[in-house]
Amino acid sequence: MAETILRKSLWAALAISISLLAWFGTVDSPGKAFADESFKRALYTFAASRALNGAISVAQGTEIALEPGGVGIIIAIGEALDPINDMVEQFSTVMLIATSSLALQNVLLTITSWWGVTALVLATGLFVVASTFLPGINQFASLARRLLLITVFLRFAMPVLVIGTTWVFDTFLAAEQAAATAVLQATTVEIETINNETDKNTDADQSLLDRLDAALDNAWNSIQIGDRLDRLQESLSNASEHIINLIVIFLLQTLALPVIFLWLIADALKSIAARTIAK
Repeated sequence: MAETILRKSLWAALAISISLLAWFGTVDSPGKAFADESFKRALYTFAASRALNGAISVAQGTEIALEPGGVGIIIAIGEALDPINDMVEQFSTVMLIATSSLALQNVLLTITSWWGVTALVLATGLFVVASTFLPGINQFASLARRLLLITVFLRFAMPVLVIGTTWVFDTFLAAEQAAATAVLQATTVEIETINNETDKNTDADQSLLDRLDAALDNAWNSIQIGDRLDRLQESLSNASEHIINLIVIFLLQTLALPVIFLWLIADALKSIAARTIAK
C-alpha cells in the first residue's frame, strides 16, 4: 500500500513539474539561444566556404600572364587550385545542408513552444493528477501516464536535443571549428592577394615609361608570386585537412548527434513507461 501511494505521489509530482516547465518555458529560452548561436556559426563557416570558392573561381578563370619572366604563373595557380576546387564545392554543399538543418531546428523549437502544445501538456498533466487520486477515473491512470510521456517527448525533445548537441559541440568541437574556419579565411586571402597582383600588372593603356616601370615591377612581382605559390601549396594542403574536419564536425552536429539524442530521449521515456506504469 505504501509503495502504491509513493508511486502515485511521484507521478503527480512529475506531472506538476512537467506542466510548470512547459508553462514557464524553462528550457525554451536556452534552447532558442543555443539554436541561434549554432545557426550563426554555421552560416559564418558557410560564408567562408563560399568566399574561398569564389576566390578559386576567379584565379582559375584568369588568363593573364606576368611579363617578363612571369609566363606560366597564372597557369600554375590554376593547377595548384584544381585539387581543392572540387572539395570546396562539395564542402559548400555540406554546409548548405547543415545550415538548413540548423534553421529547421529553429522552426521546430518555435512549433514545440507554441501555446497549443503547452496547453496539451497542461491538460495531460491535469489528467494524470486527476486519474491518480480520483476514484471515479483511476482506471484511466495508465493511459494518462502514457499520454504524459508522449506529450513530454513532443514538447521537450527538441529543446533538450539542441541543448545537448550544443553542449557536446562547445565542449569538444567548437575550438576545432573556429580554427578550421580561420584557415579557410586565410587561404582565401592568399588566393585573392595573388589575383590582385596578377590583375594589377595587365593595363594595356600605358605609356612607354609606364611600361618600363611595369616591366621592372613585373619581374619583381613574378618572384613574389612564385614565393606565394609555394606558400599557397602548403596552405591548400592544410586547408584540405581542415575542410575534411569541418565536414565531420557539422555532420556530427546536424545529423549524428541529433539522431543519438532523439534515440536516447525516446528510449528513456519508453523505459519509464515499461517499468513504472501499471499494466
